[in-house]
Amino acid sequence: MDSLANGQTKQTDIGKPTNPMVSALLCDMYQFTMAYAYWKADKHLNRAVFDLLHRKNPFRGEYTIFAGLEECIRFAANFHFEQYEIDYLRTIMPSTCEDAFFQYLQSVDCSDVEIYAIPEGSVVFPRVPLIRVEGPVLVAQLLETAFLNLVNYASLVATNAARHRQVAGSEKTLMEFGLRRAQGPDGGMSASKYCYLGGFDATSNVDAGQRFGIPVRGTHSHAFVSSFMGLEEIADRCLQYSSGKRTCNDFVSLTQQWLSKLQAVPSFRGLFSETNQSELAAFISYAISLPTRFQALVDTFDVLRSGIPNFCAVALALSELGYNALGIRLDSGDLAYLSKQTRKFFRTVEKEFAVEGFGQLVITASNDINEETLDALNKQGHEIDAFGIGTHLVTCSTQPALGCVYKLVEINKQPRMKLSQDIEKVTIPCKKEAYRLYGVEGYALVDIMKGEAEPPPKAEERLLCRHPFSESRRAHVVPQRVEKLYKCFWAGNSGVPREPLPSLAEAKARCKEQLEAMRPDHLRSLNPTPYKVSVTAKLYDFIHFLWLSEAPVGELR
Repeated sequence: MDSLANGQTKQTDIGKPTNPMVSALLCDMYQFTMAYAYWKADKHLNRAVFDLLHRKNPFRGEYTIFAGLEECIRFAANFHFEQYEIDYLRTIMPSTCEDAFFQYLQSVDCSDVEIYAIPEGSVVFPRVPLIRVEGPVLVAQLLETAFLNLVNYASLVATNAARHRQVAGSEKTLMEFGLRRAQGPDGGMSASKYCYLGGFDATSNVDAGQRFGIPVRGTHSHAFVSSFMGLEEIADRCLQYSSGKRTCNDFVSLTQQWLSKLQAVPSFRGLFSETNQSELAAFISYAISLPTRFQALVDTFDVLRSGIPNFCAVALALSELGYNALGIRLDSGDLAYLSKQTRKFFRTVEKEFAVEGFGQLVITASNDINEETLDALNKQGHEIDAFGIGTHLVTCSTQPALGCVYKLVEINKQPRMKLSQDIEKVTIPCKKEAYRLYGVEGYALVDIMKGEAEPPPKAEERLLCRHPFSESRRAHVVPQRVEKLYKCFWAGNSGVPREPLPSLAEAKARCKEQLEAMRPDHLRSLNPTPYKVSVTAKLYDFIHFLWLSEAPVGELR
């Protein structure tokens, strides 16, 4: 640990939050008024335990992908108040607040805080806390809003990405194209990062590629095609062979020759007699500029009568010079039909001209694709290899928020419980441990929570699992494997061994591994089977004892 200017400490191997706007002031106002009240009542150092959890899975599904933990730990590692922040707080807090409180805030950091969490990239379920924060109640309370902000959207968009991956299948390439439609720069950066974690292969976001090491993809837009008026605009017509030993002095003429050959193919007769020459000029110019990365957007004018023939002519000319084109992108129209016709065209070209691999050129599709579109395309049958998905993915248009909450469950080793007439909002008290129990087929069967003092479940030992609030919903489980869910990711000065934060690639791999360990019926988009979340018999009895102790007794007259 290194010392900060005001005498606090931070862990240097963790780094700062990605977004510089994430500071100690990233709070709701009530957290500062509570902080003052805690301090005034001399409760500010009371040892508290808070659970961060979600109450319901998003998108009408039965699972969530946990994301955002790394940013929470970065925030905790750097948590402190700068002098200008203290000065600002003085202006917004009541004038009756004592000066000693603001002096105390200057010494506040997370050195007495411990943070336990389920590893980032895990499949998680409602009621099971994602993060457990232990520390002085004043500091732990001040972490609330930032933690929720950093986890809610990250987990929501990672889950959305995982759902798109589930529908598309493991063999398809998925690219996140949502930067221009995201909710501001931070929304765009977060979407790129957490869509990658959730199963996407690449992003169009160059900044995210640089920051997070995500593969970056992109070709050209319709504007590039529309910017050309004709072949005469191509000034430099030369292109060196891939071997570097020779130069083609007129790549335009070579492409025109190949277009004539295509027009003469018997199976293409009647499909196109002439193509748009401005489009052809754009494709040729792009190929001369980037011969090893040639991929064309083919729907500016007409996909089958112009875009595909023009692309093939340029791709064949490149092939003659030793280059391999990458493929095409469809951005409008009947994607299933157009992809099948395009594949047929490619295979005919390969057969007619003996160009190995031409029939398998990559067909990419975009155009407001969402989970339902992918499902419909699967049912129709298609030849699309890769999808560029933007708006519906990054905005999570079918559900705007995950709804994580941050609840006090223990203070000074005394369990606390929030009651509600809505069972979904009743909290499970006390400091808990959680475990995932796996069955004989290797799939996860149930998550179970227990009190801190209870012995952990063991493999091949029979265990009674109870629904937290329903007396009749219970089952005996003999797990073949038991996984402890919580690890310490921030130890402060406690001396507890700290788990290293996983890299983005490791979190992505964990997400894939965890999804593979879930039963398919839990993951399906339509009417998924609910996953069981339970408590031990002892914790069940304690929950209901405390509930009856805390709930007021009514009186009838």
